Amino acid sequence: MLQIKNFSKTYKGGKKAVNNLSLTVEAGDILGFIGHNGAGKSTTIKSVVGILDFEEGEITINNISIKTQPLACKKMMAYIPDNPDLYEHLTGIQYLNFIADIFGVPAKERTDRIQKYGEAFEITPALGDVISSYSHGMKQKVAIIAALVHTPKLLILDEPFVGLDPKAAITLKNAMRELCAEGSAVFFSTHVLEVAEKLCNKIAMIKSGNLMAYGETQELIKDGSLEELFMEVADEK
Repeated sequence: MLQIKNFSKTYKGGKKAVNNLSLTVEAGDILGFIGHNGAGKSTTIKSVVGILDFEEGEITINNISIKTQPLACKKMMAYIPDNPDLYEHLTGIQYLNFIADIFGVPAKERTDRIQKYGEAFEITPALGDVISSYSHGMKQKVAIIAALVHTPKLLILDEPFVGLDPKAAITLKNAMRELCAEGSAVFFSTHVLEVAEKLCNKIAMIKSGNLMAYGETQELIKDGSLEELFMEVADEK
């Protein structure tokens, strides 16, 4: 579903944020992308979703290049940044319908999904209010529902659990599992190692722009834990 091949990103001034990164996220995978602050996670994610341009390597969604066919790729994916920017003059329901319109979601399907996820995230009573009146957590819930309303083939999230209350975090994890059970894939960054260990079937660990560990979660941690693996990687010179 997602293939990153020999991807590198260098910023002006010569700073190399990501160095020759290669990994694959297949249909049904939930891959946790882990690393310290400044490791290159957000740079990679923004390149995958077409926000950042890059000169080295190749990124494809379902065998379609994000560089040469960005619109075709974006039709198949949904992206939730770490700090979602929504149209705050709209109500929650207006925003969700706007996103559903962009992706051509039929009326019956969007109504059912908005009802399903609105109730699951306990935000339905507030969907008639303007987004500017929402708390950070409520805005994040609306962004998540907007991402799920068109059933993306690839869901990409940057630190999705920050700002969510425990119940909403559980609801999101269940939605991610459900999406993958239907043949989609999830690629997300997180600092919450315990969540990644329990949720992800695959892990990719990055340090200073270099891929340090990648593979099936249980094969990587063996009899230890993801926290122990992270500390091993962090201590490597």
